[in-house]
Order: sequence, then structure tokens, then C-alpha cells
Amino acid sequence: MVLKEFLAQKPLYYNEIDYTRMPRVYEAIKSYLDTPKIIHIIGTNGKGTTGRFLATALVSLGLKGGHYTSPHILEFNERIWLNGQNASDEILNLAHEKLQTILATSDSDALSYFEYTTLLCMIVYKGCDFVVLEAGLGGEYDATAVFPNLLTLVTPIDYDHEAFLGNSIQEIATTKLNAMQKSVILANQKHQEVEGIAKKIALQKGVEVYNIDTLLRKEDTNKIEIISKNLSLARYLQENLKLSICVLNFLGLSYSVDDFNNSKLFGRLTKISENITIDVGHNPLAASSLVNSLYPQKYILIYNTYKDKNYQEILEILKPIIRHVEIIEVLGERVEKSELLQKSLTELKIEYSSFKEIHQQYNYLVFGSFSVVEAFLNWKNNG
Repeated sequence: MVLKEFLAQKPLYYNEIDYTRMPRVYEAIKSYLDTPKIIHIIGTNGKGTTGRFLATALVSLGLKGGHYTSPHILEFNERIWLNGQNASDEILNLAHEKLQTILATSDSDALSYFEYTTLLCMIVYKGCDFVVLEAGLGGEYDATAVFPNLLTLVTPIDYDHEAFLGNSIQEIATTKLNAMQKSVILANQKHQEVEGIAKKIALQKGVEVYNIDTLLRKEDTNKIEIISKNLSLARYLQENLKLSICVLNFLGLSYSVDDFNNSKLFGRLTKISENITIDVGHNPLAASSLVNSLYPQKYILIYNTYKDKNYQEILEILKPIIRHVEIIEVLGERVEKSELLQKSLTELKIEYSSFKEIHQQYNYLVFGSFSVVEAFLNWKNNG
């Protein structure tokens, strides 16, 4: 059975997760894995773009590198990036065949979609010098946390996935930051308490914590400006670029502005036409970043949401840049009932309708989740 057929049998999302399964399976098969040097990325927002900036630069510097990210927008191959491009179906299927020979059948069947693909990427990344490994939704219990790593990057931490991570920044940050192993680089944080929690856990584990300011040099400032201009980066993406450059400095690697060419990750404040911008963000912090980048321009917001998202808060944050909302159909049990989303829009005094078509005289922002962007792109590509 080829990989895509195998994964189609596993649900993408779970209401409950067995946190003991991945460590147990990893212990059983780790002797078969040739694990490269791992840079682990945890946090709430910015993991994907930070990882792609870093992985692109490492490969440009002549190193063999991979970037494991999730979820994907249109095809699974987006999750496993190798030496500058998404892994091919052939590479993925060969890795799947190899992993099937290593795993016990019961473990192969029991592993979640994300757990299985996390082990799969390690087969693909055999022989790499560095792998940038992006956590899914968690930290210490995330499937990516089982591997030994040399560095942990912490992007901004905010509220998201509260059902799994906790209902306070203290709980969420503690769960995520407990994944640290050897050294930590902390991005600028929205919540002041995150740094204190990081330092407390680091002290207990004997881990050294670096802030961005301690690793950025004077000469980096000019390079960051040039790279940002070349790539037309929004302000929040520039922060992610800074974090990736801190890693290069930490590793003692010299870089040039050209090492970041083609490093933008699709779906992160991406203009796909003159009047259409897409962004896969899905939480209040992502919404705030968009407003900071796009205000005072007004957009028709093409939107939908999952039940577990703070969508009323998200829409309230986005309101200054919303002309009106057009609700796009997204299928799945996790999607909020249309009448409840409409109730929130009414309470916020935001006009809404169903999404049907694009008018060239208006600017559109497609936002709400990877699934919203996927639904829109499928509509656009098949229209």
C-alpha cells in the first residue's frame, strides 16, 4: 500500500492523544534511525516561516538539510522539504516501505497520522547535516520531542489548542517549554511571563537560554533590511527571519543575503494575485499580526473556522481591516456550525454573506485555517 493510501486510513485530528505511544515506539526502533542534528521549533505562531528561512539558508550554505512542517495546504509532500524542494512521491513511498519493515504491525496501525509521518521524515532525512523539526501543536508531549536535538527555538507563545495545552499562558508555555533539551533561543514574546518560565525550566534542566538580542550582531541589522526588502516581508515575518539568523550565528555559520533567496513559505501572507492575499493563520496572535501588517487597507474576508478556535475574538481583532465577511464552505466535523459563526458576526456588527465569486475592484483576504486556504485554492484552481 502506497503512503497516501496508508495515511488516508488514519484520521488527521484526534479528540484525545496517547502521549505514551510515540516515546515507546521510538525507543523500539531508534537503533534503526540515523538521526541528523536537529533544531527543534516550538511555539504558537511563526514556526513554519522560521523553519523555512533557516532550512533554506543552511542548504544555500552547502549543507544537506530538511524542514519538517505541518499541516499541508494542498498535498502531503509539503510537509517534508528536502534540500530545497518538497520530497517527491517516490522518495516518500520508499521511506514508507522502509518504515514498514522497521515497525511492528501493531505499532504501525496504532500510530497517529502525525506520529507516523514524524518517524517517516527521519527515514527521508537520513544523511542530512541538519533537520529543522517543527512541533505540531504541543511541546514536551509532541511527537517531534522524542528525538535528541542540539537546539530549541521558541517562537511567540500565545493561546491556541487550549484543550490539549491548558487555559492559561502559564500552562501553555510550561507544556511547550518542557521540550527544551540543550540550548534555547527565545524569540520576542507577547507575554512577559514566557521568558521567566523558560529560564526557570532551563535552570532545572541545566539548559542555556539566549534571547534574540544576545545573538544578533550589528552587521545582521543591515542584512535583515536587505533580505526583508528582497522578499517583501511583513513585519511579523521579519521577526521570524531574525530568529533564523540567530541560529546561524549560534552555529558559527557566515551567511549572505542571497542565502535566503526563495525562502518564503507559501500561505504566509502570500499575495496570489493583485487583489487576493492568503494566510493560514488561525488564532488571535496571527490575527493581530495581520492587522499590524495590513492596516489601514480594507479587505473582504473569506473566512470559516473550527469549533475550538476563539473566532469571536479573532474576528474582533480583524474588524479594523474587514469590509465584510464572506463565509466559504469547509467540510469536516471540526468546522463550526454556520449559524453560530453568523451569530458572532451579527454580535460584532460585521456584515456577512456566502462566498461565491471574486470581484476585481475589491481586495480579498483568505484567512481562518489551512483548510480555509485549501478550500479557496481548490475553488480557484477548479473554477
